[in-house]
Amino acid sequence: MNLTEEIHARLQSLHPSHLEIRDDSALHAGHAGNNGGGHFQLTMVSPAFTGKPTLARHRLVYQLLADLMPHRIHALSMQVYASDEAFKHQALAI
Repeated sequence: MNLTEEIHARLQSLHPSHLEIRDDSALHAGHAGNNGGGHFQLTMVSPAFTGKPTLARHRLVYQLLADLMPHRIHALSMQVYASDEAFKHQALAI
């Protein structure tokens, strides 16, 4: 299982209705401070985020991936939405 697949599998516990993981590691190869871990962009819609502020949503994701950081995941950018917010974002129409 590659790292993207592992991230995807771990996030399934949040029951996402939309989950997109983009590996941008190649764009950061050779940059100062890059210790070899991957750079990822995450977009997710989940009922687990309902009623939670953005920081709490990020914490849920980080808890599931904690042992992968900072060695296997160097950077993670997130856009996380509750299910009832998805309609506001055309790219996330589900």
